[in-house]
Amino acid sequence: MTDALPRREPHPLVWLVWLALFVGLPMAIASWEARERPLTAPRFTAADAERTIRPPSPPPPVEPVEVYDIDRDQARTLNASVPFSHGPNPAARPFQFTGSADDLARATDCLAAAQLYEAGDDAVGERAVAQVVLNRVRHPAFPKTVCGVVFQGQERATGCQFTFTCDGALARSPGQAAWERARAIAQQALAGKVFKPVGYATHYHTDWVVPYWSGTLDKVTAVGTHLFFRWRGWWGTPPAFRKAQETNEPVISRIARLSPAHQGLPGLMPGLTPSMLVGGTAAELAGKPQQPVEGNAIAGARLVVAVPGGKSFLVELARESMADNWPVMARTFCAGRRECRIMGWRVGSAPTSVPLSGEQMESMTFAYIHNAATGLQRSLWNCAQFPRANSNECMRQREPVIAEGPNAVADAPKPAPPALLGVRRKERFETVKIAPPTLPVAAAPAAKP
Repeated sequence: MTDALPRREPHPLVWLVWLALFVGLPMAIASWEARERPLTAPRFTAADAERTIRPPSPPPPVEPVEVYDIDRDQARTLNASVPFSHGPNPAARPFQFTGSADDLARATDCLAAAQLYEAGDDAVGERAVAQVVLNRVRHPAFPKTVCGVVFQGQERATGCQFTFTCDGALARSPGQAAWERARAIAQQALAGKVFKPVGYATHYHTDWVVPYWSGTLDKVTAVGTHLFFRWRGWWGTPPAFRKAQETNEPVISRIARLSPAHQGLPGLMPGLTPSMLVGGTAAELAGKPQQPVEGNAIAGARLVVAVPGGKSFLVELARESMADNWPVMARTFCAGRRECRIMGWRVGSAPTSVPLSGEQMESMTFAYIHNAATGLQRSLWNCAQFPRANSNECMRQREPVIAEGPNAVADAPKPAPPALLGVRRKERFETVKIAPPTLPVAAAPAAKP
């Protein structure tokens, strides 16, 4: 039996080689794979939202729109030089409108008007505009209703937030098909359909203008020729968009000719004109025979004129009828009709033809408007003749129209504005122009000699 050979320890260099093989090689492979893997923006999760702390400062102010006084080519160069944000751009949460049927009808038409007049008859652009409006409704810097957001600042020529509300664009009428398409998109948005690309954007403009605020907000995406932005910091993150909506949507008389939900009665509630109330323009009705109806065709009233079109009816209220019963009479007569308007006068004063004069409008005793599509039912009394405890049930006094010239006719309707054809091409955000910006961006290329 021989003695065992003595055990020799590995040289330290051997350990280093093994360490490099088993540790360094996997790390090198992982590093190489990371370089080959495309970069992606970090995802904003619910946990991130919980960790986000609201700053003590109030929401950013909403300023009137101002743009720099530069030409289109310069504006496009400046806009192109501003990079898109590399931060997360999560889709907005679905918006579910919770108000009454009347409020929903008003919100739908306000949103449809914003879409159509801002983006034109373009479904993608309209969806983007709708998302921005609903983002604003949820943000504490803006009004709490859809109509309030759309028509914010409409009373000031340089203070409106959506320029179609103060630049005269509403004088143009959209085609019926385009209007119905816009309403359908608005209904979908109010029922929870989300346009994901714009995320939580609250601002946008076309690429041929440069608003003064464009350098202070994050540019998140482009849709067609429009660029979309959100506020930087906490006020542009999802947790900031938690404001509860207010469901009491205001009546906007300026879109009453498009929307039954925003309609009133001429001179009594803003929005309608005599020609709208009687179912056509004065010129159209002048050439059509009227339809006097004899007999007690309506309980408590006598039908005097059924205006062509089957929507409006002039009646003489029976002496023995009670003022509180007139709405029941009107609803009974209008039952089953999609649109119906009742105008009533006391015995001996009911007009026998249309168009109506200012004096005839002023002497109207009772009025009722009904629209089955929106559920609208509204009754109004002439409170100078029949006082009401609730002033909201009173007709407004009509401002007199002064005729000028020997052949002028009071109350003659103005010519209808031209139709809004196709996509609206009017430049957006052109209300006020200020000096060109001094920004660290590429200048517009010089013109060739």
